[in-house]
Amino acid sequence: MPGLVAAESDPVTANVVDRSFVPCSYDPLLGCYTFTIMPREGDFADERLVLDQPLETTISDGDTILVVIDRLGDGSVVVSFFDFERSTPLLLLLLVFVAVIVAFGGWRGVGALAGLVVSLLIIGAFALPALLAGSNSVAVALVTASVIAFVALFLAHGFDVSTAVALLSTLAALGVTGLLALLFVWWSNLTGLADESVGYLDVLGASIDPRGLLLAGILIGSLGVLDDVTVTQVSAVLELKRAAPHASVNELYQRGVRIGRDHISSTVNTLFLAYVGASLPLLLLFRQAGQTIGSVATREIVAVEVVRALVGSIGLVSAVPISTYLAAHVVTLGADETATPAADPVM
Repeated sequence: MPGLVAAESDPVTANVVDRSFVPCSYDPLLGCYTFTIMPREGDFADERLVLDQPLETTISDGDTILVVIDRLGDGSVVVSFFDFERSTPLLLLLLVFVAVIVAFGGWRGVGALAGLVVSLLIIGAFALPALLAGSNSVAVALVTASVIAFVALFLAHGFDVSTAVALLSTLAALGVTGLLALLFVWWSNLTGLADESVGYLDVLGASIDPRGLLLAGILIGSLGVLDDVTVTQVSAVLELKRAAPHASVNELYQRGVRIGRDHISSTVNTLFLAYVGASLPLLLLFRQAGQTIGSVATREIVAVEVVRALVGSIGLVSAVPISTYLAAHVVTLGADETATPAADPVM
């Protein structure tokens, strides 16, 4: 599997300069491709080396790839394919993404990008080291999600009361999601071992609680959708109050929830389609094997995604009444205080 060959070795970038069809060294009756490559860096930089690959390889002339190069005890050199080098297209895509966000969102877009960068830094500098050190996965996820929500929301939407309401709503809905995830992960006897990456972590000596890691993934993964809903609901209530200054808390809540229902119906569908799209090869494999939907859904590798999608969706639905209720009270209270006339001066 690309990327898992010689996990402790350092891959180097190499250019593919030639390809030829030859009998395989391990079985002359089979055909293989032999690639001539030239590493760009390392001890073998600019040397012409040989890489053998089976017929089903997708490597072509002119490709830039990552390889692991080892010198054996007898002095011979062995080259192993590690992965394709993808930094150039990914960097270009990143630049297009930044340009689109800034062009459309202006300073709000800049704030959103800053929040994204800080979120990644929090995950990389705090969450991942804490998880690898054996800390409680759920506690790490809660702290990570709370800090990310605080930073991302205020950077993207400004330091005002509406953002504070969205933050409180997000944390409350995240709590609902966490409780449901904890309940159904344990009740469904999900071990967290269905993800093969957990096995590799164990081989590499990382002390990780697979079930806790699964719960942490559900919590952090739900955060991005939750803050989208809470921000939208708070903004909707604010606009409703501007359009109808004399509307009561109950009127604002009822109208806001009606808006939230339309948002939820599309967001839940998006959430499920995202999980289905990510699991499509696996679903095809089970379908090809002739297994029924019921038997497939209860297999852990699929059941994990089912629990993740359903728990996330319930948390998403809970975010609508929570954020709408809080926003309706806050904007009504603020309007009442603004409308309170000053006391008449003593004559």
